[in-house]
Amino acid sequence: EVQLVESGGGSVEVGGSLRLSCTASGFSFEDSDMGWYRQTTGDECELLSVIESDGSTYYSDSVKGRSTISQDNAKNTVYLEMSSLKPEDTGVYYCAADIDRRYAGGWPTSNRCRTAHWGFWGQGTQVAVSP
Repeated sequence: EVQLVESGGGSVEVGGSLRLSCTASGFSFEDSDMGWYRQTTGDECELLSVIESDGSTYYSDSVKGRSTISQDNAKNTVYLEMSSLKPEDTGVYYCAADIDRRYAGGWPTSNRCRTAHWGFWGQGTQVAVSP
């Protein structure tokens, strides 16, 4: 069974930093592409960052320059480090996995959060950025 478990969310002040973690199980982590989405409105999620199995990375404009995605294959864990946090970074952050790399190089930039029709999703972790 594929499982993705996020951690690291919480309350942060504007300008602060955090590191989100997502520990995976039930599939070949090092052969998969991993990413992070953030819930925007309703049940819609925006793509923030992706790291592919070859180490290639993608960042959306909303986090580019202040975020780093990385992974530790020995721990089956992907991380998203964010700095210079803004109030608009508030939201639920979801870890996602494309375990057969069907969307390599082209993850949907907008997706329905935790949809059963695309990849695998974690339960999400809440981030609140306050003044």
